[in-house]
Amino acid sequence: MLAFVEIGTLAQVFEAGMLICFGVAWPVDIYKTVRTRVTAGKSVRFMSLVFLGYVSGIVAKFLRADGGVPESVTWLYALNAILVGIDIYLCLYFRRREQKAA
Repeated sequence: MLAFVEIGTLAQVFEAGMLICFGVAWPVDIYKTVRTRVTAGKSVRFMSLVFLGYVSGIVAKFLRADGGVPESVTWLYALNAILVGIDIYLCLYFRRREQKAA
């Protein structure tokens, strides 16, 4: 069907596109949290579930690599997981400050 492009490579391009699109949201959310110091409307449970999903994706990539080098998109999973982790930390940090102020 797509003789000029290997299907596996094309799948990685689309997977990278998905991770980049999802990944753009995290720095924006981190910036908003740092700027406003408000955690209203943020769910640590939801972010933890997303974090677990990214970690699961990383583990899957390493398992598929079968001891070799994982696909390059694995680093996008890792970057997104780090950003979500930062957002979770900031949410917990500012939530504690909000509770102390109340």
